[in-house]
Amino acid sequence: MKLLTIDYVPGKEIEYLGLVHAGMVQSKHIGKDIAASFKTLVGGELFGYTEMMNESRAMATKRIVEQTEKLGADAIIGLRYVSAAITQGAAEVVAYGTAIKIK
Repeated sequence: MKLLTIDYVPGKEIEYLGLVHAGMVQSKHIGKDIAASFKTLVGGELFGYTEMMNESRAMATKRIVEQTEKLGADAIIGLRYVSAAITQGAAEVVAYGTAIKIK
């Protein structure tokens, strides 16, 4: 499965199959959330949240690829990710793009 952030496949003719999207909402357990709160006092990377966001992006990517494969597509173009805080210690990641068939 090709995942492209550009809106075309260089040198190829394509057939548009439609919008695909997938999301993931994830939180960290209370212990990591408390540790992150203390870390904000002294500064630095919040490794627990970095890990959480990486896991969420990976899961959203897996889900969008599965959805795209069900359409019989070869690739996703215009792939984008957005994220938003849901509550303290929880975030949503959404992946979206256009499923295509390469001719």
